[in-house]
Amino acid sequence: MTARTITVGGTGYRFADLRELMAKATPPRSGDVLAGVAAGSAQEKVAAQMVLADLPLRTFLDEVVVPYEDDEVTRLIIDTHDAEALAPVASMTVGEFRDWLLSWEADEAALRALAPGVTPEMAAAVCKLMRVQDLVAVARKCRVVTAFRSTLGLPGRLATRLQPNHPTDDPVGIAASLADGMLLGAGDAVLGINPATDRPSTVRGLLELLDDVRQRYAAPVQSCVLTHVTTTLELIRAGAPVDLVFQSVAGTEAANAGFGVTLAMLAEAHQAALSLRRGTVGTNCTYFETGQGAALSADAHHGCDQQTLEARAYAVCRAFDPLLVNTVVGFIGPEYLYDGKQILRAGLEDHFCGKLMGVPMGVDVCYTNHAEADEDDLDTLLLTLGAAGCSFVITVPGGDDIMLSYQTLSYQDALVARQVLGLRPAPEFEEWLANVGLFDPDTLRVPRLDPADATLRRLTGMGTRAALSASTSGAAGGAS
Repeated sequence: MTARTITVGGTGYRFADLRELMAKATPPRSGDVLAGVAAGSAQEKVAAQMVLADLPLRTFLDEVVVPYEDDEVTRLIIDTHDAEALAPVASMTVGEFRDWLLSWEADEAALRALAPGVTPEMAAAVCKLMRVQDLVAVARKCRVVTAFRSTLGLPGRLATRLQPNHPTDDPVGIAASLADGMLLGAGDAVLGINPATDRPSTVRGLLELLDDVRQRYAAPVQSCVLTHVTTTLELIRAGAPVDLVFQSVAGTEAANAGFGVTLAMLAEAHQAALSLRRGTVGTNCTYFETGQGAALSADAHHGCDQQTLEARAYAVCRAFDPLLVNTVVGFIGPEYLYDGKQILRAGLEDHFCGKLMGVPMGVDVCYTNHAEADEDDLDTLLLTLGAAGCSFVITVPGGDDIMLSYQTLSYQDALVARQVLGLRPAPEFEEWLANVGLFDPDTLRVPRLDPADATLRRLTGMGTRAALSASTSGAAGGAS
């Protein structure tokens, strides 16, 4: 361990190791205060940032924040590091790296080539020296394109996850939310359900429901039921229609153990999903969710700040060639991100770090009901992420998830962002929407539909509850 010191304004500051330096340099958030690792004052934070700015990038290959011998995530980061990709910036300090990222020289091609060489700690370190506008400007230049049945991450596009959760996994309620969302142009990132239970029979019923909707309307979408990876593996072996393998992950081995997963388990599930060959325009078939505070909430943070550990989670994601990764930025609660300002900063940090590392980042723009945040904060983060080139966001009916009991974006919110910022859905999905009369590519608008219109009747059968029940009849038995 190397201690580092600095004197600022006549006051001396000492940082015992890299882990403490990174934590003290982090912009304020409640989780770091809870963990006892935050800077004690604004002056100490600035002092830490000054030391961090002069730190060579190579330091992060020589010193680790979580011991190599104790943590398989650290071993993954160090053992798979691409030194050749890092070479163009390897001689820089963190501060010089920030300046280079903001320069014209750091264009889309240069950043794409660099991504495999950027370690999570490098991304987290430079992030701590950036303002909001810096995080937006650099992330916008990072382009991470993935594909399964739709192509995500292309310039000028903003995709959405359609999240039709239901507190009892009722297939009719889920089908109603699916119809609502697809009629409003949602679902090009994924049709993704958080099930109320991990029971395999229920999960299989939901998978069959989603697959039936996809095939019934010939929609170029992928589906996912966000169950534990072991349940998905069991269902793959049983022949269920699995498109994407999902798992929540974190930035330390101990935190992932709290989720009941190891890197070996994720590798097995990735290979199982690849073997199904269900994608039509690409082979990215994993989906991961992360969130600042996950490691601390599992008492598995090793004394690190939560933003650095969040970036380490992206190293786990990167190893398995994901289609989708999203941070659930305000979901873990105000104990970790206290208010709208902290949620805004964290969402942009996560998006920046993920894309800089070559991860296809989306964001669940959200908050829990006991946080000091409201819909204005969500609007601000959504539009800022749209400007930053975010791959996708999560949307639910009315912006209120009745199963998970938190506030996120509505289907209409995503339409506003697309309209205001001139963004479009994924190209395959846009073509499908236009063909079925649900999107005007010239105005970027969803047209007004008369309930008696032939388009609406064609999409919903008879446009009645009976039609929704018919579309779920294959799932009803499994979900009972």
